[in-house]
Amino acid sequence: MSDSERVLVRYVDVGDPRTRAAELTAHESMAVDEINRQVAARPSLEAVIDFVFESTRDISPCDRFGLALVEDNGARLVAYHTKAAYEPVLLRKGYAEDLLHTSLAEVLRRRAVRVITDLERYLEAHPGSASTKLLVREGVRSSMTCPLIVEDRVVGVLFRSSRRPHAYDDRHVLLHQIIAERLSQAVEKTIQIERLDAALRDYFGMLAFVTHELKSPIASLMTDASLMKDGYLGELTSPQRDRLDRMISKGRYLLNLIQEYLDLARIEGRQVDIAVREVDLLEVLINPAVEIIAPQMEARRITMHREIPEPPQTVTLDPELIKIVLVNLLGNACKYGKDGGTVRLRVSRPAGALAVSVWNEGPGFPESARARLFRKFSRIQSPELLKQKGTGIGLYTCWRIIHAHGGRMEAKSQEGSWAEFSFEIPQPPIPPAA
Repeated sequence: MSDSERVLVRYVDVGDPRTRAAELTAHESMAVDEINRQVAARPSLEAVIDFVFESTRDISPCDRFGLALVEDNGARLVAYHTKAAYEPVLLRKGYAEDLLHTSLAEVLRRRAVRVITDLERYLEAHPGSASTKLLVREGVRSSMTCPLIVEDRVVGVLFRSSRRPHAYDDRHVLLHQIIAERLSQAVEKTIQIERLDAALRDYFGMLAFVTHELKSPIASLMTDASLMKDGYLGELTSPQRDRLDRMISKGRYLLNLIQEYLDLARIEGRQVDIAVREVDLLEVLINPAVEIIAPQMEARRITMHREIPEPPQTVTLDPELIKIVLVNLLGNACKYGKDGGTVRLRVSRPAGALAVSVWNEGPGFPESARARLFRKFSRIQSPELLKQKGTGIGLYTCWRIIHAHGGRMEAKSQEGSWAEFSFEIPQPPIPPAA
């Protein structure tokens, strides 16, 4: 590095900032203590960065304050949040830069504060630096960059910049490093949470894609099997028809399983958005849901009784989501009900609400299992219920949908005799966020 570059760029290692905090003035110490409190109190990391920017400008020059995170095993740096006293800000959130052969890589390697005293001259010496070009266009003339270190790992860097050259001395460097040390833990926690959220979104996106791609070919296979069974491709023997029946039954199970996971992928990992409108209860909700479940009820000789108020009712809700709930509850009543038994669908209109219950004859469930019914991937471990295949996500999906409408779900049972699942939603719905 030339003497000229040494003037432009210097690396300062102040040692352990915690041991040097006593060197701060009373005013500086008060500012740092307030940052400690705000790290816990502010609703987001962006809010913390904004607060640090506003609260420390009188003790250290700052026209621009930013945070960037190290990604891809230290191969690049990605801008996370920036707060500036001017517009426009050109180097914004999401801007990424490879670290190889840059002075930022030296910041990570040395774990020291980098000070650039004059960015215009620095750009002349490093014309290939795209980030420096953007900062100079913003009017930035000097900057400090401090690594954020958690458990001996560099997780990001903290930038403080000024629109005048030669703005920072060693005291500013010390203060910047002490602030970075205070923010490191908050940054690490935020990184982990956001990466988990991103992984969850990616997982459910993949789940939705895979299940959607499986749905059409399985439905096509079932159609072909049904045509063969009905003799459209020639007469079959009785064993051949029995084998086709089993194929169709397995296909129906797979389609139901796929639909459950599609529903889960639709609502999981985010707040469920409901699109409410006024619809005819019978024509839009009850009849289509019963029609979907009718073949399963016929196969098990189950009788359905419907208790629906007259005259025809209109209700306000998200019909597509509530239909998922009805199909799930009716499907469970059929799947876990008694062969030749009864399923009862009851609809009522208490004041300002819609109430629906589905009752079935069957093994029911023990009282001790009630608290686990609406939890994701939870199944009741009783021998009778485990005879039927299930995922433990259907009731959880129903609960999410009803909760999004501002309603509640309940379950009752007399073990060995019957089970009843019900929900009630306000009319019109009152989402929890409201």
